[in-house]
Amino acid sequence: MYNSSTMSEDIKFSTAGFRAVTAEGLTAVNVQRLIYGICAHIFEHPYYGFEGEGYRRYCAEKGFKHKKPLVLVGHDTRFMSEQFAKIAANALSANGITVKFAQYPLPTPVAEWAVMDQGAVGAVVITGSEAPYYINGVKWIPFYGGIANNEVIADIEKRIPAASSNLLKMSSIEYDYLNSAVGIFNFREEYLNYLQKTLDVKAIKKAKLKIGIDPFYGTATYYFRDFLEKNGVEINAIHENVDPLFGGKTPNAGPVSLEELSKLIVSKRLSLGIACNPDCDKFGIIDSSGKWISPNEIAPLLLEHLMKNKKSSGRVCRSVITTHLIDAVAKAHNLLVRETPVGFKYIGELMVTGQYILGAEESGGISVKGHIPDKDGLFICLLMVELLAVEGKSLIQIFKEFYKKYNVYYDQKVSVPKTELEINNILENLNIRAPLSINKMSVWRIDQTEGFKFILKDGSWLAIRASNTERLIRLYAESKDEKLPAQLITEGKKIIESFSK
Repeated sequence: MYNSSTMSEDIKFSTAGFRAVTAEGLTAVNVQRLIYGICAHIFEHPYYGFEGEGYRRYCAEKGFKHKKPLVLVGHDTRFMSEQFAKIAANALSANGITVKFAQYPLPTPVAEWAVMDQGAVGAVVITGSEAPYYINGVKWIPFYGGIANNEVIADIEKRIPAASSNLLKMSSIEYDYLNSAVGIFNFREEYLNYLQKTLDVKAIKKAKLKIGIDPFYGTATYYFRDFLEKNGVEINAIHENVDPLFGGKTPNAGPVSLEELSKLIVSKRLSLGIACNPDCDKFGIIDSSGKWISPNEIAPLLLEHLMKNKKSSGRVCRSVITTHLIDAVAKAHNLLVRETPVGFKYIGELMVTGQYILGAEESGGISVKGHIPDKDGLFICLLMVELLAVEGKSLIQIFKEFYKKYNVYYDQKVSVPKTELEINNILENLNIRAPLSINKMSVWRIDQTEGFKFILKDGSWLAIRASNTERLIRLYAESKDEKLPAQLITEGKKIIESFSK
């Protein structure tokens, strides 16, 4: 749910930052207010601030010595994003903070990587991620290069000044003005150089792949083509231009939004299709037959790649409603698996320790050890290109061999709109009288990490949870039996209908 104009006097931050309707809740004044709250956080927080214990320890370990706070500022390709980013940069600079402003539209994960690379105290990114075109937002990235945790969010929120505050300066809300003290920086070149050192570019050059790319009018436009063409990949691209309306489609990397890419892959007989949502935190993969591949298949396959071809070590983490195929791959390699509540912030908290090889959620977020402790769709897409190059096979053939070693896991999910009262009734009734059998099968265990996950004796499961952002009940099911997920979803719908009254 997004903040409307009625929320402009009561700004609420979240792990995704502040989001609102452009020119209603998200205005020049509110961006400046948010930045002043962030400035106060930078100067005063005892752990995450510039003089804070956590940031100081991090700088000492990494060898950074900044005399003044450094904050990076970037933006996506949405309507007014660049103008709001300039307002943010000016307000930061006016408060005595060193600012580096992105020369090109900046993917959120690249901003996170740059924060870590440069030892910045944080970054501000103006982005609506995959929200509808009329939504935009302000995201704060702390010094560790991941999602702002609850402590950071609460501290910034309480420091945001009122709209009538005399702290606010009119000079900082001029839309296309950028203070001369603000430096312009090419984060793209730095990140692309990093990719050259991190991925197996020798294998990619040798493979002579033909790849279809769909940046979906977003920030990946400035990265996919540059990296792939430099490494000998033949590119066929769509949607590389900027369109604030995203072609009239929902700006995500799901199968419906990527129908045009699927057709391109088939018509041009390409090896693979890769795509990102507008700020590049999530990915979409299309195989050579034009089939969209679920993140629940990509994540375990990448874990196998990291273990087999890149010799990684550590643990694995996934959200409670993400595929158990990850567990099967982990077991084959003697890896421990940690289950988290829904929300990538929980995975990020584990990834930041450096002990986890891979963290994944079923909605398309994956983080990899040694990279950033947050989801990076851009990196995952290129890691898939590396996989094809190293294996020297099509994705279809790679999966065929993968499923000879591991069982196929089938999954299904649906969302059911409900009123707030109905949602409360469903959750209360599930807590009091949770079913002990589903689809005439005994429930072996009930996991309440988030919502209710009914695990059956054969390992199949049905999960029921309330959405954290919308008035929806979400149902998820998984099984090695191809027909069972649909049956479990049907039973789940019957359960929530009977419990909603």
